[in-house]
Amino acid sequence: MGNVNSNEITVKVNVSIKEMEKILINKGFKLSDKFTCEDNYFIPKDVDIKSETIREIIKKAIIIRKVRNDKVLVFKKKNINENGDILEQEKFECDILDIDKAKKFLEAIGYKNVMNISEKDICYSKDGLKLAFKDIKNGDILMEVETQDIEGFRTTKELKEKLLKLNLPIDTSNFFVKKAEVELEKVILGENNG
Repeated sequence: MGNVNSNEITVKVNVSIKEMEKILINKGFKLSDKFTCEDNYFIPKDVDIKSETIREIIKKAIIIRKVRNDKVLVFKKKNINENGDILEQEKFECDILDIDKAKKFLEAIGYKNVMNISEKDICYSKDGLKLAFKDIKNGDILMEVETQDIEGFRTTKELKEKLLKLNLPIDTSNFFVKKAEVELEKVILGENNG
């Protein structure tokens, strides 16, 4: 089982992926990766999604993730302050062989599938700065940047400064967008309206 300590900032992108790619190429960034990611979020069956906060529900989630041919179970622990800033986070991963069997296993031990998030990821990099764009199906376009153990990239403050200097078309009012919370809110609102 892998355990990863890092932090990241995630912002909403205000233009299309194609427009952002043109901007980045003009700034000297190079395409470094492209892939798809499928996340299935499972929570304990006894969680009442109408009475608990979205953040509390997500804290209990186990994710079945497929990226390319890799399949993993993921559990995230995040330390989030009252402003919604992620102070630190830890991610635990465990490889799995079969997604359908993993779903059945989680259901057998008392979990239910609460939502699925499908995204196309496109990554660009330049001078050690790696920008990952997440085009979420029926959702927003987000840009994620992770801290690294390299001078100038170790803290979210340093990453924010680098991003602001690039003057990209991003929403700088929130550097800690939490896609799972945004998508779960849609699920809950959909259930309340349906």
